[in-house]
Amino acid sequence: MKRRDFSIATLGTVAAAGQLGWSPSAMAQGPAKFVAGKDYLKLDRTVPSETEAGKIQLIEFFWYSCSHCNAFEPAFAQWIKSAPKDVVIQRIPVAFRDDFAPQQRLYFTLEAMGLLEKLHVKVFQAIHVERLTLNTDASILAWIEKQGVDKTKFADIAKSFGVASKLKRAVQLQNDFKIEGVPSLGIAGKYYIDGTLAGSMPRALQVADSLLAQVRQGRA
Repeated sequence: MKRRDFSIATLGTVAAAGQLGWSPSAMAQGPAKFVAGKDYLKLDRTVPSETEAGKIQLIEFFWYSCSHCNAFEPAFAQWIKSAPKDVVIQRIPVAFRDDFAPQQRLYFTLEAMGLLEKLHVKVFQAIHVERLTLNTDASILAWIEKQGVDKTKFADIAKSFGVASKLKRAVQLQNDFKIEGVPSLGIAGKYYIDGTLAGSMPRALQVADSLLAQVRQGRA
Protein backbone atom coordinates (compact mmCIF):
# COMPACT_ATOMS: atom_id res chain seq x y z
CA MET A 1 0.00 0.00 0.00
CA LYS A 2 1.37 3.38 -0.99
CA ARG A 3 1.90 6.05 1.63
CA ARG A 4 -0.71 8.35 0.08
CA ASP A 5 -3.32 5.60 0.35
CA PHE A 6 -3.20 5.22 4.11
CA SER A 7 -6.01 7.73 4.59
CA ILE A 8 -8.27 5.38 2.57
CA ALA A 9 -9.91 2.33 4.12
CA THR A 10 -7.73 -0.74 3.61
CA LEU A 11 -8.76 -3.39 1.12
CA GLY A 12 -9.78 -6.92 2.06
CA THR A 13 -7.05 -9.52 2.31
CA VAL A 14 -8.19 -11.40 -0.80
CA ALA A 15 -8.21 -8.23 -2.88
CA ALA A 16 -4.79 -7.32 -1.53
CA ALA A 17 -3.43 -10.70 -2.49
CA GLY A 18 -4.64 -10.17 -6.02
CA GLN A 19 -2.96 -6.78 -6.24
CA LEU A 20 0.25 -8.32 -5.04
CA GLY A 21 0.21 -10.81 -7.88
CA TRP A 22 -0.23 -13.67 -5.44
CA SER A 23 0.11 -16.94 -7.34
CA PRO A 24 2.34 -20.03 -7.29
CA SER A 25 3.47 -19.24 -10.83
CA ALA A 26 4.86 -15.90 -9.67
CA MET A 27 7.11 -17.69 -7.21
CA ALA A 28 8.12 -20.28 -9.78
CA GLN A 29 9.45 -17.90 -12.41
CA GLY A 30 12.97 -18.60 -13.57
CA PRO A 31 16.05 -16.38 -13.14
CA ALA A 32 15.68 -12.86 -14.46
CA LYS A 33 17.89 -9.85 -14.87
CA PHE A 34 16.72 -7.11 -12.57
CA VAL A 35 17.31 -3.47 -13.44
CA ALA A 36 18.07 -0.60 -11.05
CA GLY A 37 15.46 2.13 -11.33
CA LYS A 38 12.93 -0.31 -12.70
CA ASP A 39 12.79 -3.38 -10.45
CA TYR A 40 14.46 -1.75 -7.45
CA LEU A 41 16.07 1.52 -6.41
CA LYS A 42 19.66 2.12 -5.37
CA LEU A 43 19.79 4.67 -2.57
CA ASP A 44 21.75 7.87 -3.06
CA ARG A 45 23.31 7.40 0.35
CA THR A 46 24.13 4.14 2.09
CA VAL A 47 22.20 3.67 5.33
CA PRO A 48 24.55 2.50 8.12
CA SER A 49 23.87 -1.09 9.14
CA GLU A 50 24.13 -2.43 12.67
CA THR A 51 24.95 -5.95 11.52
CA GLU A 52 28.30 -7.56 12.24
CA ALA A 53 31.00 -8.00 9.63
CA GLY A 54 30.21 -10.64 7.04
CA LYS A 55 26.45 -10.28 7.52
CA ILE A 56 23.91 -8.66 5.19
CA GLN A 57 20.90 -6.84 6.56
CA LEU A 58 17.45 -7.21 5.04
CA ILE A 59 14.66 -5.07 6.48
CA GLU A 60 10.97 -5.59 5.93
CA PHE A 61 8.98 -2.39 6.45
CA PHE A 62 5.35 -3.10 7.34
CA TRP A 63 2.22 -1.92 9.14
CA TYR A 64 -0.05 -4.33 10.98
CA SER A 65 -3.24 -2.71 9.64
CA CYS A 66 -2.05 -2.88 6.03
CA SER A 67 -3.93 -5.60 4.14
CA HIS A 68 -1.03 -5.94 1.69
CA CYS A 69 1.36 -6.62 4.57
CA ASN A 70 -1.04 -9.20 5.94
CA ALA A 71 -1.17 -10.92 2.55
CA PHE A 72 2.63 -10.85 2.22
CA GLU A 73 3.36 -12.21 5.70
CA PRO A 74 3.00 -15.96 4.94
CA ALA A 75 5.30 -15.80 1.92
CA PHE A 76 7.85 -13.68 3.76
CA ALA A 77 7.79 -15.98 6.78
CA GLN A 78 8.42 -18.93 4.47
CA TRP A 79 11.24 -17.07 2.73
CA ILE A 80 12.86 -16.38 6.10
CA LYS A 81 13.01 -20.10 6.85
CA SER A 82 15.27 -20.72 3.84
CA ALA A 83 17.17 -17.41 3.88
CA PRO A 84 20.98 -17.67 3.64
CA LYS A 85 22.73 -17.86 7.00
CA ASP A 86 24.59 -14.61 6.40
CA VAL A 87 21.36 -12.61 6.07
CA VAL A 88 20.15 -10.77 9.16
CA ILE A 89 16.43 -10.12 8.90
CA GLN A 90 14.77 -7.26 10.71
CA ARG A 91 11.16 -6.12 10.67
CA ILE A 92 10.46 -2.41 11.06
CA PRO A 93 6.89 -1.16 11.65
CA VAL A 94 6.37 2.18 9.92
CA ALA A 95 4.69 5.32 11.23
CA PHE A 96 3.44 7.45 8.37
CA ARG A 97 1.14 9.20 10.84
CA ASP A 98 1.14 9.72 14.60
CA ASP A 99 -1.69 7.22 15.04
CA PHE A 100 0.58 4.44 13.74
CA ALA A 101 2.73 4.74 16.88
CA PRO A 102 0.64 2.39 19.11
CA GLN A 103 1.23 -0.50 16.70
CA GLN A 104 4.93 0.35 16.54
CA ARG A 105 5.05 0.13 20.34
CA LEU A 106 3.13 -3.15 20.18
CA TYR A 107 5.71 -4.72 17.87
CA PHE A 108 8.77 -3.54 19.78
CA THR A 109 7.24 -4.48 23.13
CA LEU A 110 6.49 -7.98 21.87
CA GLU A 111 10.07 -8.14 20.63
CA ALA A 112 11.46 -7.04 24.00
CA MET A 113 9.33 -9.66 25.78
CA GLY A 114 10.33 -12.45 23.41
CA LEU A 115 6.74 -12.87 22.22
CA LEU A 116 7.03 -12.17 18.50
CA GLU A 117 7.10 -15.81 17.48
CA LYS A 118 3.93 -16.42 19.45
CA LEU A 119 1.96 -13.27 18.72
CA HIS A 120 3.24 -11.48 15.59
CA VAL A 121 0.97 -13.41 13.21
CA LYS A 122 -1.87 -13.28 15.73
CA VAL A 123 -1.83 -9.48 15.55
CA PHE A 124 -2.43 -9.67 11.80
CA GLN A 125 -5.20 -12.22 12.35
CA ALA A 126 -6.87 -10.09 15.02
CA ILE A 127 -6.99 -7.09 12.69
CA HIS A 128 -7.72 -8.71 9.32
CA VAL A 129 -9.70 -11.82 10.27
CA GLU A 130 -11.35 -10.96 13.57
CA ARG A 131 -11.73 -7.32 12.45
CA LEU A 132 -10.50 -5.87 15.73
CA THR A 133 -9.38 -2.26 15.78
CA LEU A 134 -5.98 -2.36 17.45
CA ASN A 135 -4.93 1.23 16.89
CA THR A 136 -4.75 2.67 20.39
CA ASP A 137 -2.69 1.80 23.43
CA ALA A 138 -5.87 0.95 25.34
CA SER A 139 -7.26 -1.41 22.70
CA ILE A 140 -3.87 -3.10 22.34
CA LEU A 141 -3.54 -3.54 26.09
CA ALA A 142 -7.01 -5.12 26.29
CA TRP A 143 -6.12 -7.51 23.46
CA ILE A 144 -2.72 -8.39 24.89
CA GLU A 145 -4.32 -9.36 28.23
CA LYS A 146 -6.62 -11.79 26.38
CA GLN A 147 -3.50 -13.47 24.97
CA GLY A 148 -2.42 -14.38 28.50
CA VAL A 149 0.27 -11.70 28.72
CA ASP A 150 0.83 -9.77 31.95
CA LYS A 151 -0.66 -6.42 30.94
CA THR A 152 1.15 -4.49 33.69
CA LYS A 153 4.52 -5.79 32.55
CA PHE A 154 3.60 -5.15 28.93
CA ALA A 155 2.55 -1.56 29.69
CA ASP A 156 5.77 -0.90 31.62
CA ILE A 157 7.97 -2.21 28.81
CA ALA A 158 5.94 -0.31 26.21
CA LYS A 159 6.84 2.92 28.07
CA SER A 160 10.50 1.98 28.55
CA PHE A 161 13.51 3.85 27.22
CA GLY A 162 14.48 0.81 25.16
CA VAL A 163 11.21 0.75 23.26
CA ALA A 164 11.25 4.54 22.83
CA SER A 165 14.73 4.29 21.31
CA LYS A 166 13.53 1.65 18.84
CA LEU A 167 10.57 3.83 17.86
CA LYS A 168 12.96 6.67 17.09
CA ARG A 169 15.27 4.37 15.15
CA ALA A 170 12.34 2.96 13.16
CA VAL A 171 11.29 6.41 11.99
CA GLN A 172 14.90 7.21 11.10
CA LEU A 173 15.19 4.05 8.99
CA GLN A 174 11.83 4.72 7.36
CA ASN A 175 13.07 8.15 6.32
CA ASP A 176 16.56 7.01 5.32
CA PHE A 177 15.14 4.37 2.97
CA LYS A 178 12.55 6.89 1.74
CA ILE A 179 9.74 4.43 2.32
CA GLU A 180 6.68 5.34 0.29
CA GLY A 181 4.62 2.21 0.83
CA VAL A 182 4.45 -1.12 2.61
CA PRO A 183 5.28 -3.91 2.50
CA SER A 184 8.74 -3.02 1.21
CA LEU A 185 12.29 -4.25 1.62
CA GLY A 186 15.63 -2.61 2.35
CA ILE A 187 18.78 -4.50 1.36
CA ALA A 188 22.24 -3.92 2.84
CA GLY A 189 21.49 -0.25 3.45
CA LYS A 190 21.80 0.28 -0.31
CA TYR A 191 18.66 -0.91 -2.06
CA TYR A 192 14.90 -0.42 -1.83
CA ILE A 193 12.28 -2.79 -3.25
CA ASP A 194 8.49 -2.77 -3.16
CA GLY A 195 5.67 -4.50 -5.01
CA THR A 196 5.09 -1.58 -7.37
CA LEU A 197 8.70 -1.56 -8.57
CA ALA A 198 9.10 -5.34 -8.72
CA GLY A 199 5.63 -6.00 -10.10
CA SER A 200 4.52 -8.06 -7.10
CA MET A 201 5.83 -8.89 -3.66
CA PRO A 202 6.66 -12.51 -4.61
CA ARG A 203 8.83 -11.07 -7.41
CA ALA A 204 10.26 -8.55 -4.91
CA LEU A 205 11.65 -11.53 -2.99
CA GLN A 206 13.30 -12.72 -6.19
CA VAL A 207 14.85 -9.28 -6.62
CA ALA A 208 15.99 -9.43 -3.00
CA ASP A 209 17.68 -12.79 -3.60
CA SER A 210 19.50 -11.34 -6.60
CA LEU A 211 20.67 -8.25 -4.71
CA LEU A 212 21.80 -10.30 -1.72
CA ALA A 213 23.89 -12.41 -4.07
CA GLN A 214 25.43 -9.28 -5.60
CA VAL A 215 26.32 -7.88 -2.19
CA ARG A 216 27.75 -11.22 -1.16
CA GLN A 217 29.91 -11.42 -4.26
CA GLY A 218 31.12 -7.85 -3.89
CA ARG A 219 29.61 -6.69 -7.16
CA ALA A 220 27.17 -4.17 -5.71
